[in-house]
Amino acid sequence: MLAQNALTPDDLVSVFFTATPDIVSDFPAAPARMLGLDAVPLMCAQEIAVEGAMPLVVRAMAHANLERPREEIVHVYLHGAVALRRDLSS
Repeated sequence: MLAQNALTPDDLVSVFFTATPDIVSDFPAAPARMLGLDAVPLMCAQEIAVEGAMPLVVRAMAHANLERPREEIVHVYLHGAVALRRDLSS
């Protein structure tokens, strides 16, 4: 997300992560801390359990200070998660 949008940790206000209920081994924010987001407020929550929903999904919503229009933001969907928002994935 950061690389595709040319963001640095200093651009970030906060990041909100969610994970599907089947992810139980760690908090989604833990790897973000290891990547250098130690000064950025991070929050995790669990997605609601919807029957038939895609398993093993972590979502991240970053709040950032930017000088560009929203239309220029790249929404990043990896692997099968592209199916969640084909309208936003590149």
